Amino acid sequence: MRGDALSAETPEVELERQLLDAKLSAPEPPARGYVSRAAQIEAARSSGRRFVGVTAPAGYGKSSLLAEWARRDSRPVAWVSLDRYDDDPAALLTLLAEAFARIEPGAARLPQRVTGHAAAVLGRGAPLLAAALRHAPHPFVLMLDDLQELRDPACHDVLSVVFAGIPTGSQLVAASRGEQQHLPRARADGDAFAITAHDLALDEAGARAIFAGTQVPLSPEDAVELVERTEGWPVGVVLAAAIAEEIGEAPKTVSGDDRYVADYLYRESLVTLPEHLQRFLRRTAVLDTISAPLCDAVLETHDAQSMLQELDASNVFIVPLDRSRGWYRYHALYREFLLGELRRLEPEALPELQSRAASWFELHGSPAMAIELLLGQPDERARTVRLIAATALPSYQAGQFATVQRWMTAIGDPAIEGYPPLAVLAGWVMALSGQATEAARWASVLERVSYEGRPDDGSASFESARAMLRSVMCPAGPAQALTDAEYACAAEPSWSPWRDQALLLLGEARLLIGDNAGAVAALGESAAIASTTGNAEGLILSTAELALLSMDDGRWDDATAHLTVALGAIDELHMDDYATAVLAFTQAARLALHRGDLVAVRRELTRAMRARPACTDAVPYLAVRTRLQLAKVHWAIADHSTAHHLLREIDDILLIRPDLGTLVDQVDDFRRFVAANEQQGEQGGPPLTPAELRLLPYLQTHLSVREIGDRLFVSRNTVSSELGSIYRKLGVSARSEAVERATQLGLLGSGL
Repeated sequence: MRGDALSAETPEVELERQLLDAKLSAPEPPARGYVSRAAQIEAARSSGRRFVGVTAPAGYGKSSLLAEWARRDSRPVAWVSLDRYDDDPAALLTLLAEAFARIEPGAARLPQRVTGHAAAVLGRGAPLLAAALRHAPHPFVLMLDDLQELRDPACHDVLSVVFAGIPTGSQLVAASRGEQQHLPRARADGDAFAITAHDLALDEAGARAIFAGTQVPLSPEDAVELVERTEGWPVGVVLAAAIAEEIGEAPKTVSGDDRYVADYLYRESLVTLPEHLQRFLRRTAVLDTISAPLCDAVLETHDAQSMLQELDASNVFIVPLDRSRGWYRYHALYREFLLGELRRLEPEALPELQSRAASWFELHGSPAMAIELLLGQPDERARTVRLIAATALPSYQAGQFATVQRWMTAIGDPAIEGYPPLAVLAGWVMALSGQATEAARWASVLERVSYEGRPDDGSASFESARAMLRSVMCPAGPAQALTDAEYACAAEPSWSPWRDQALLLLGEARLLIGDNAGAVAALGESAAIASTTGNAEGLILSTAELALLSMDDGRWDDATAHLTVALGAIDELHMDDYATAVLAFTQAARLALHRGDLVAVRRELTRAMRARPACTDAVPYLAVRTRLQLAKVHWAIADHSTAHHLLREIDDILLIRPDLGTLVDQVDDFRRFVAANEQQGEQGGPPLTPAELRLLPYLQTHLSVREIGDRLFVSRNTVSSELGSIYRKLGVSARSEAVERATQLGLLGSGL
């Protein structure tokens, strides 16, 4: 379970930086084939409305308008070019934070602060970014190009929370081919300004301005005819001008619908180019973004740089993505045409070109890009599976659970089952994200298969990897968990990246059989290795367990030292909502109670209670131990209602995993203590349940009860019932009040 960071000097990091710079840099407006949109820009800018939607089909110059606006506006502009790889709520949120950090020096650490567990994106990361926008010291413009690339409803949920933070005087400008989901409500509030295809269509003056860049005059009559036939479609006029420049007169045959016009005009413009340029354009269209080294690798040539320079100088359909002109992209509609030509003329070349591109990205440390290129290729299924096996866990740990889930869905369960090491990782991802049913399903699959090769995740063997997953899920009780952990410890050598994980599991299993001394030894060794190798989750859990054992023995100074390490890792890597963090928060509350610091007690309890939905019976001993420790601290501060509620949650877990060794005895001991010391006049009411905590972040959005139910895969009645319970527990009567109260309590936003 690694989250190692590459050093800033590696080629992999340099490539990632270049790609990120390209996405976050506003391009220059086209030097030719473009009519200024100054009037529309000024009308939108001076309207005072916070939300500007530029909505039109392909070819209307939406991106060019945004680029011109970015150049004209005196306010700082945070630019984001969206693509299909951003259709993941965690990745999207980090990208938005990166863009804002580039225009606000005080937000330099914001991208790291909004990252975290996928489940925390809406509840913690999005409100945190919204708050940063709301408190920006100066007005700004946030520009999002190609918003239609975001199809995941979870991404739009994140945007609805983030956009609420746009302050008066600042503006969000978004361009999309289709309806923008945030605009109807903003329009109802009188806070939206729309720029549509009608506003962007060219008139006769615009057509003549386009032709002014050619050597072919356009008479007023020809301009009227051209505008009528293209219906003012800007790209149609631009293509007509390009053809006119080649044939020496204005084309007379422009007619039909947009795609027909595009195909006709693109083909007419393409045939005038030399064959080597036509081939270059067709074959490089397989790439979302292009650079000379990437093109040379894909085409197996050495002259891509000169090709790109030639196209940049003469072709209006290639867009530079950075000021140094190292990266480009094709105009979206032009690329679609080129891909169609490739499929028509060289269908057999497409898989090989994508495979070479994937190899280049893999070689340069971007396996996720390689995976995306290979997903649709049945002949590359084995390679894709192995790449996912090597990439799934780091991607999950980076908060990109939706991306990992999409990869696994795309290749399908049979492919995962056919490569057992990936099935192990599927089980790990599900267990760590608290999806107990799915984790159990994969564990069951693994019991029926075998594998003799070396796994791609760095573990010593499939048998060792399977044993570790079985140990963490503890389906057969402590004895089997111990056997599995001992097997993994024997199999994983000192240099294995999974050595610390095996030792952590050994320590946990020894705790369940009552061997505390043996547990301390294993946990201590695990923590030492994890601190060196960068396994944050392992480091946090091992040191939190050591802190618990130290406090049980009255060694409070040792406990303080262990918690300093655990909490430091959580804060540095913003892992507040990970299951492994809950025990650390609980022990921090216990330490604060020992010191008599009730403010700190309540702060740490809030952090723990908020994150506990991630602790499920997928990792049963962690789920029970954290709740038992939470119940004890709540009882100690006279919050008996919450303590009772936590005991009921423990009962639910023990119904599924009843054999947890000494942990069951500890629960029974505390239950007897509670029965013997029950008093009237309990303080506090019941806490929000895990289900209610999962629903809470959606109250920040404008989703209906039915839509929230769809997001959470529960019925409308269930949402209504949980919503009423949330209102009662928070003492409010409306959604906005619930959000405000939850934010005050640290249940939403950046936490306490």
